[in-house]
Amino acid sequence: MSRALLRIAAPTLALLCLLATSPGSESLSARLAGELARKGAAPTGQDTPSLQLLRLPNAQPRNIVFILVDDLRYDVFGFTGHRFIETPHLDALARGGVHFSNAVVTTSLCSPSRASILTGLYAHGHRIINNNEPVPPDLRFFSQYLQTAGYETAFVGKWHMGHETDDPQRGFDHWVSFSGQGVYLPSPKTVLNVNGRHVPQQGYITDELTDYALDWLRERDAEQPFMLYLSHKAVHGDFAPAKRHQGRYATQQVDWPRSFDPSMDPKGRPMWVRNQRNSWHGVDFAYHSGSDLRDVYRRYLEAVLAVDDSVGLVVELLRQQGLLESTVVMLMGDNGFAWGEHGLIDKRTAYEESMRVPLVAYAPGFFPEGRTVEEVVANIDVAPTVLETAGLQPPSHMDGRSFLDVARGKQVSWRDAVLYEYFWERNFPQTPTMHALRGQRYKYIHYHGIWDLDELYDLQADPDETTNLINDPAHNKIVQQMNQQLFDVLEQTDGMQMPLYRDRGGQNNLRRKDGPKAAKFPEVFKSDPKPPQ
Repeated sequence: MSRALLRIAAPTLALLCLLATSPGSESLSARLAGELARKGAAPTGQDTPSLQLLRLPNAQPRNIVFILVDDLRYDVFGFTGHRFIETPHLDALARGGVHFSNAVVTTSLCSPSRASILTGLYAHGHRIINNNEPVPPDLRFFSQYLQTAGYETAFVGKWHMGHETDDPQRGFDHWVSFSGQGVYLPSPKTVLNVNGRHVPQQGYITDELTDYALDWLRERDAEQPFMLYLSHKAVHGDFAPAKRHQGRYATQQVDWPRSFDPSMDPKGRPMWVRNQRNSWHGVDFAYHSGSDLRDVYRRYLEAVLAVDDSVGLVVELLRQQGLLESTVVMLMGDNGFAWGEHGLIDKRTAYEESMRVPLVAYAPGFFPEGRTVEEVVANIDVAPTVLETAGLQPPSHMDGRSFLDVARGKQVSWRDAVLYEYFWERNFPQTPTMHALRGQRYKYIHYHGIWDLDELYDLQADPDETTNLINDPAHNKIVQQMNQQLFDVLEQTDGMQMPLYRDRGGQNNLRRKDGPKAAKFPEVFKSDPKPPQ
């Protein structure tokens, strides 16, 4: 058995070894096989399960273009009401298709989210819980199923699983990528891996990746259905806009969000959140620099503009090729990004700015125009949705569900909440391990390994998450119910254990000397001593 499978099944294997000679060991072996099958992996001594999926009856398979944008917030578009950003092509996509206004990721971090998109699994299932670990060789990507079904597949852009690798990955006939985060602008040393061969990066990365994608669309086999996965480096830091967009928003006024105020909800804000203000991921010591975050935010928005151009070019080529009516175009962010909310920057947390992402699906004649879906959909739903779009029955081991019927306005039973999880990273120690349940109205956040407050928010009454209701007697029953549901989901998806890996890389663990001091314990934890007996 591979080390990846050992990681997947370690607790079950340990129990199997202990009980191998005891009554009932045969049924335990069967349960082990079932657990491995649920992960999409084969038990030792058995053949790898087939990548051949059942074809759905009467299905009309469509081409698929999936566009992933890095660190893209859910609300930085014209169609979401942003005050000044100009995104005409993304706005047109939303007007002509379906906007999922409550789309979320189940782990707000690059590699775990990308793995969930490709596998349909929670992070505790695929076990890529940080940005350092390589992809276990036994995980199956939706691209592999599509290949087996006769699709021509291409990946163009940021892979970022396994950190430094840019090697072509399984499930893709055509490959263009780079190691790690990549860079916006070329230097003599920057290269792209094009089908296993290193070639120099020529220009601004968003434009160059778009050109590679367009070239493939023009040159692919016109007799085969296709899937293009275009994965932008933008808009990850260091937020370098294209030259044509530099300074576009330099004079625009940027106001801090409501929850930026450190005095807001003094009894309900956890200590770790107040302490993180003075850290790499906090507004008082952001990236251990003295930069004005409002200027950084302006450059972030300017970097979005090249992505908007890219979307316009891809859609226009599909139109010219007469493929729009037979193609589903999806655009999504791999995670959100905080810009001062709760005094924080970046992602990782379970707050809305971190876990909510844009998701738009566009297919003229297939999806209704201008539809907004309010149900909670997630990155784990992408893989089963892509497979159903291809006329295939998604495998049962996936944690996600296809949202095609939801997008088309059909009456279907849908989840009332989705699990969120983040596992503490030694590289960025300011954010703790957390599990959360994000429902249509309430969000419950449960922390692990720290002595601090949990959180509950009424997202309808308090969309900015400024009033923590965790100790409000009127909400005790909701807290209990959501705690129960959270652990039910973890049990049902084999998530009652936490992955652990060796330390890799350095630590961003500094605090500014003249910054805010450490937070005091919440009043709810304080007590007078009991009288002596």
